[in-house]
Amino acid sequence: MRTRSKVALVTATLPVSTIVAVLLPAAPAGAHGTVSDPPSRVYVCKQEGPENPKSDACKAAVAAGGTQAFYDWNEVSLLEAGGRHRQIIPDGKLCSAGREKYRGLDLVRADWPAKRISAGPLRLTYHASAPHSNSNFEFYITRAGWSPSQPLRWSDLVHLQTFNNQNPTTFTNWTINIPARTGRHLIYSIWQRVVGSNEAFYTCSDVDFGGGNETPPPTTPPPTTPPPTTPPPTTPPTTPPSGTWASGAAYRSGDQVTYQGTSYRCLQPHTALPGWEPPNTPSLWQAA
Repeated sequence: MRTRSKVALVTATLPVSTIVAVLLPAAPAGAHGTVSDPPSRVYVCKQEGPENPKSDACKAAVAAGGTQAFYDWNEVSLLEAGGRHRQIIPDGKLCSAGREKYRGLDLVRADWPAKRISAGPLRLTYHASAPHSNSNFEFYITRAGWSPSQPLRWSDLVHLQTFNNQNPTTFTNWTINIPARTGRHLIYSIWQRVVGSNEAFYTCSDVDFGGGNETPPPTTPPPTTPPPTTPPPTTPPTTPPSGTWASGAAYRSGDQVTYQGTSYRCLQPHTALPGWEPPNTPSLWQAA
């Protein structure tokens, strides 16, 4: 009786909002996670340490987007995806889910830490810090001939396998069959929540099959006529254009730009995107 009276006395002195907060159970945590094996880019940089990353790629990613993105490694997501992934995430921004916070994950580099794999069965592990039942998981790999020197596009992805109505735990494993590839590639995943939320999570995991990346086959057959007996006239070389680096501009190898007072020379043809400023993309630009 004495205990019950004390509870009643305390309750009577509390505001109604506080009483409700105390009595109601806590809302369930949202689902969060990423692929931990082969590790996604965000997971790699989180494991290296956001303040002092070891790899050049993670250093560049932190320089491009800051450290907080890698403390929030399990939130590369869109709240209202609802399966509309290709409509709401533009080409070139698949790894960041189109979010500015994670723009460092989209950096075009050939030196992202990559797991060595081969064709055949591969076990994938998803680390869910907050699992959620009734979820769909889709897995893709980049097409034969894809190059890590180009931005990732939806058309670069080849579907591997989908697992529907899954009930993930903290660490969930699937085995999928990997096709033959050479060189560097990406395994891409989409975790779409089905019940109670439209949220979806996206991951890019770098893998290496060994050997050089394939050269895409020519789009037209080689000429069958013999070469001319006299060499064609030569044209004088053109001077690479100069100017200030600009997002959205198309650059060729040898083009020269200035950015924040420093001159840079283009190393690879590409179309510039936000976050790909010359200091952040040493695979694309070299200080002149």
